[in-house]
Parts: sequence; structure tokens; C-alpha cells
Amino acid sequence: MAESIDKEILMNVRKRGRGSVFFAREYLRFSNPKRVQKAMEQLEAQGLIVRVARGIYCYPKKDKVWGTGYLPPSYDDIANAIAKKEQAKIVPTGVHALNRVGLSEQMPTRFVYLTSGRSKTVKLVDGQELHFVHTALKNLQFYSRTAMLVTFALKEIGKNNVTQEQVQHVQQLLANENKSHLRHDLAMTPEWIQAIVKQVI
Repeated sequence: MAESIDKEILMNVRKRGRGSVFFAREYLRFSNPKRVQKAMEQLEAQGLIVRVARGIYCYPKKDKVWGTGYLPPSYDDIANAIAKKEQAKIVPTGVHALNRVGLSEQMPTRFVYLTSGRSKTVKLVDGQELHFVHTALKNLQFYSRTAMLVTFALKEIGKNNVTQEQVQHVQQLLANENKSHLRHDLAMTPEWIQAIVKQVI
């Protein structure tokens, strides 16, 4: 019976595909919490899954380039999985946002996301922490994911500090976005960012 549960869980995990992030609680339909946790521990011990945080696991992608075995999920992969589970919208802020849209080569050391869900901190097994800070859903109701990332990245730089080179970079990022989506998203951006986006529209 126990072995059967392990196999059922593994079969389901494999159907998700490599790189997927999932939660132990999703498998309580197979057995009680204690037995599910034991199954996760056994699958991890066999190198079939990787634990990334308490109750959060990954079916890792194989590393075919560097020979390190498996590739861990990115912090964004984990954050997006948490957001999906909670049916919340999120967006990275700070240096992370700048890095995501190519406005900074500085690698973030702190990962903070605005979320329409509840505020909380998730501690990862590698020592990093993901910080989720609640904001009103209306602030994240962008149609264009790129426009949302760009907006929060530009806010991090500030109106008086953004350079013409950065403006041109942002406009190139938005050039292929759906123009009607961008028009909708203007309502959620300050006037100085609206002026940048309108040149693309």
C-alpha cells in the first residue's frame, strides 16, 4: 500500500513535467499528511524530486550542459507556483524587477514581490527568502505582463533618475506588445511612465 502511494505520487509528478514546482498538500488525496510527507522524503532521497522549502518541492530539469545533475527552479518559478496556488497576482520589485527587464546587470540578493494575496515570507532550503508584500489587486490588473514589469522597474529608478537610454530600452521591450493592452494598462501607471508608453502606442 505504501509503495503504491509512492508510485502514484511519482506518476503524477512526472505528468507535470520537469521544472514544475508543487506542494506536498496537493497529494493529501492519496493518503494522510504523515504518509504523504514520508513519500516525499523517500522520493527526495532517491533523487527524483528536490525540496525547495517546507512543503514545497520541484521535479527538476536535467542539466545537460554543465554536468551538475539537475537544475533547481528559479526563485521566480517558486514564487509563481506559490502565487498560482493562492490564486494571487505577483510582480517582482526592486533590483529584481530591474534585472528582469534588463535595466540593471546587478544580480538581486533580496527577492520581494508585491502580491494580491497575503503578506508572508517563505524561507528556502538554500537560505534565501522570498518576501511577499500585499497590495490591492487593482494595482496588479495589467493586461501586459511586460508592461507591469516595466512599470515597477521604472518606479524603482524614479522619474528624475531614468536616462534616455533606459527609456529607449523600455520602448523596445514594449514595441511588440498588444497596443490595446498597453492602452488599458496606462491607467495603472503614473503620468511620467504613461508618457514613455504612449510613444510606443
